[in-house]
Amino acid sequence: MSTGRPALEYEATIRGLRARLAEARAAGLTVGFVPTMGFLHAGHCSLVERARAENDVVVVSIFVNPLQFNPGEDLEDYPRDLDRDLETCAKAGADLVFVPDTQEMYPEPVATTVRLGTLADVLCGASRAGHFDGVATVVAKLFSIMGECSAYFGEKDFQQLTIVSRMAADLSLPVRVVGCGTVREPDGLALSSRNAYLSEAERSQAPVLRRALEAGAALVQSGETDPTAVEAEMASVIATAPLAEIDYTAAVPASTLTADGPLRGDVRLLAAVRFGKARLIDNIGCRAG
Repeated sequence: MSTGRPALEYEATIRGLRARLAEARAAGLTVGFVPTMGFLHAGHCSLVERARAENDVVVVSIFVNPLQFNPGEDLEDYPRDLDRDLETCAKAGADLVFVPDTQEMYPEPVATTVRLGTLADVLCGASRAGHFDGVATVVAKLFSIMGECSAYFGEKDFQQLTIVSRMAADLSLPVRVVGCGTVREPDGLALSSRNAYLSEAERSQAPVLRRALEAGAALVQSGETDPTAVEAEMASVIATAPLAEIDYTAAVPASTLTADGPLRGDVRLLAAVRFGKARLIDNIGCRAG
């Protein structure tokens, strides 16, 4: 591989990927990594573009990780389009796409998992038990395969970003975790692969999620420090969308994601809402006190 931007390369094995990366590092090249589950959109492209701007070699992984899906969730139906994804990766500036199958990633039943305690038990973790254990386990495995690199994650999945950053620090992994801003549609809806599930009516109401977060932020900035009041304000805005079913609204310290009294300093406002088959999440940051 070189920085001359050859045609996009494809690798399906761990051994093959490690060999390619060893060659790159032997040549003194830096590596940027964007882990994904595929069905790429402009949000993913922004991560690849950031990695491209900061590294010599850019690797994108595409793997729908079964460990992070609970029974009854959309593992089998999760949207997939590998040909389109490869084209998207090439246009965004990736050099190499790692596309392992489940047998390659988990040749034996998984006996070792990664768990992050309370960070994984709140918010999305409360309604998707074990989800973040699966996320942390696959990301730890991917980081082990990649070796020294900078890894790029979107802030839309803020809890995931927080968990991955903490895991990399706790385990002294040779990975710099980089958070990147959420990419949105013109009406404010955060880009997500699961937006493909929305009906026309659901799609028209989905931007209420962003409006609810903005209403919560306005309340905090006006001086409100009671997280319960802020969460109620966000819920009241979401309730104006008849098709929305609230999973949670939350106003929490950005560092811990767990409310522990009046809001102070850096705060994260988060919400999860179901529109039919689609479970959408979003968040924004603000300061309190």
